Amino acid sequence: MQSLNFPSYDLVIRHAEGRAMILDTLRQKFVRLTPEEWVRQHLVRYLVSEKGVPPSLVALEMGFRYEGLRRRADVVVYNRQARAVLMAECKAPDVPLAQSAFDQIGRYNLVVRARYLLVTNGLLHYSCRVDFRAQSYTFLQEIPDFHSLG
Repeated sequence: MQSLNFPSYDLVIRHAEGRAMILDTLRQKFVRLTPEEWVRQHLVRYLVSEKGVPPSLVALEMGFRYEGLRRRADVVVYNRQARAVLMAECKAPDVPLAQSAFDQIGRYNLVVRARYLLVTNGLLHYSCRVDFRAQSYTFLQEIPDFHSLG
């Protein structure tokens, strides 16, 4: 798989039935290794290892309903009061981070209501803080650590 703009992590990969599988340590199971999953697993490791996010406060592929349809957020980080504080959208490394990705996470956040949003393809990372009252957002220089999320 392609090198990403994250530290190098020892990720467990195996092959089963002709498919590459990667160990998702949060869900404690092997999942199909797609380019998007490669990014998601690196992002989660980064959040836990570098940004101090407790693994127990991370949800992967969290399901919810938006306009009557089932949707899934790639990564949601909760605070200790079980409130969503960060939501991330992961794309494959070969997918340019276009406006559509930002629109998608913005729509999802109408339901999730996270204070911070993150869009990444593993090579580029864009994070922002949402101001719900002013209905605006501010892009950040770096991905915030857990203590900054509130």
